Amino acid sequence: GGLPMDTKVRDLVIDLDRDLFLRNLLRELAGTLEDVVGFDEASGFISVVGRHIGEWIDASYRTAVGQDKLRADQIPTVLVDLKNRINGDFYLISIDDERIVLGNRRCPFEGQVKDRNSLCMMTSNVLGTITADNLGYAKVALQETIARGDPGCRIVIHLNDSEEARKDDGNEYFGL
Repeated sequence: GGLPMDTKVRDLVIDLDRDLFLRNLLRELAGTLEDVVGFDEASGFISVVGRHIGEWIDASYRTAVGQDKLRADQIPTVLVDLKNRINGDFYLISIDDERIVLGNRRCPFEGQVKDRNSLCMMTSNVLGTITADNLGYAKVALQETIARGDPGCRIVIHLNDSEEARKDDGNEYFGL
């Protein structure tokens, strides 16, 4: 038994690094929560974490640009930038006074997000928290997600509590 004498453990080809470890850890935590307390409760727990992460990231951007609040024209750029810094492939589809529409071709969780829809609450809460804390309100609708099997994500961030926003299934966020 054991390794051949000329093989060192550190030289073995094993697909394991900190990033993959942490993504798998989150996948298993989300799956365990979904199995034990149900999808809605798991999403709720992950939402709380997402809010804290959103506040931390928001503070980082505000400090970096030297402002107490981000301006409306800065929000879409910040949202795309932060998701791409964590290895997403987000892009702006459209923006107007009512909504920001983002697309995404690669989830930061990569393959670990498959069938873990509760992990999408992390994205919803980070984007919603940053938008609402700077602009006062946001409603995030995850219209398409890689986790559900869509080829990419389509995320609509409503900026006002409008009739259209009320019709769209999503989570509301209110600024501090």
